[in-house]
Amino acid sequence: MTRIFKNAWICRISDDSVQPLFGDVAVSDGRIEAVLERSPNRFESADPANKSEFDLQGRLLTVPNVNFHEHIYSRLAKGLPISGPMGNFTEILESLWWKLDRDLDLDMVAASARMTAIEAIQNGVTYLFDHHASPFAVEGSLKTIAAELKSFGLRAALSFEISDRNGTEVTQKSIDETVNFISDHSDDDMKGMVGLHALFTVSDRTLQQIAKLLPDLKTGIHIHVAEDKADVRKNMAQHKLSVAQRLQKFGLLNNRSLLIHGVHLTADDYPIIKKHGAALVYNPDSNLNNAVGLPDYDKVPEEIPILAGTDGMHANVGRSLKQLFLLYRHQGNSFEKTFDWFQKIFFDQLRFVRSYFPDFPLLRQNDRADFIVWDYRPPTPLHGDNFWGHFIYGALEYPVHTVVQNGRLLLRERKLERETDLNFYDEIYKQGERLYRKFKQA
Repeated sequence: MTRIFKNAWICRISDDSVQPLFGDVAVSDGRIEAVLERSPNRFESADPANKSEFDLQGRLLTVPNVNFHEHIYSRLAKGLPISGPMGNFTEILESLWWKLDRDLDLDMVAASARMTAIEAIQNGVTYLFDHHASPFAVEGSLKTIAAELKSFGLRAALSFEISDRNGTEVTQKSIDETVNFISDHSDDDMKGMVGLHALFTVSDRTLQQIAKLLPDLKTGIHIHVAEDKADVRKNMAQHKLSVAQRLQKFGLLNNRSLLIHGVHLTADDYPIIKKHGAALVYNPDSNLNNAVGLPDYDKVPEEIPILAGTDGMHANVGRSLKQLFLLYRHQGNSFEKTFDWFQKIFFDQLRFVRSYFPDFPLLRQNDRADFIVWDYRPPTPLHGDNFWGHFIYGALEYPVHTVVQNGRLLLRERKLERETDLNFYDEIYKQGERLYRKFKQA
């Protein structure tokens, strides 16, 4: 069956530019069958009796959002009874996140993935790069997450957060889970990466073990770097190396690697990251929430890819993108430079996601039918020269109206297409309540 999505501003991508046109998108067998252009002054009404026609009424249609740093395991954290000190970053880890992840079991992990999927779809995110931690429920955790995300039609690159902070047995289980998932459970929709928490919790012995495995796994690492000054200080005190120097020492950097946060990277780090082609993922809301500071964005070499994530704080990566735009401008950069920087991030994201999912669409004929529709109708003419003004000040201020993934409707008129009932949400709450009680007792 061919579905027609009518009356949309279709924001096709070509040669690091966005070229909007007004018209319809025809979708069949999971692919874009045709893109039909016509004048924006000539709407063609959809037939309300025709279930295969969808009138988008002049809304903006773009490629899907991608969250390059998600923490699915954090989804049940809201409202937990935190009793320990939260005065600095290390205390936040010890009183909340490291306490929480030790409490998780596979039922809680599944509920967290289900809640993440719902929130992701509602925010137009259909591709996720997740960084998971459940140190006492390691085996099968990535497979559990993959199954939940697949059931919603999402695609993801999953990793387990390897760390030595819970002892050598957990470290080895985490490595085994990573290798098993990449070797036996990866497919076109679910990819695997090698996750590492942060270098101040990872020993040289573990890094050496990862270094031996990485070439055969043919993937990249997903690691927190220099989020807080404590990471920089501890690496230098214990190893006499900056974070990038230490990663380079073990041969762990490549052009499929995600380096998360990078708030306190040094002048010695950037040339190394640039040399190996790794990407930096900024999570501005999380950095502000944890009061760890912000990078001087303008000091990052142009050649280093920059991506956007949420750090599990929320699912709205569009908000992260808008926040980055505002923070870059706030740091004293001109509007011209700020718009250029934002466009760099947008196209860096497309290049990186296609290194894991080569068929990520550009909204052309025969592309995979993945796209989202923002609940935004441009009030003035839209073309390639002013798209970014419409996108940043328009679309990113509006919710997502429709989500299509592989030709399948996931969200329609801001409502999930998947049938859900009270039992569906009750299971999420049931696992959240279990976590709450367990967390309170610890």
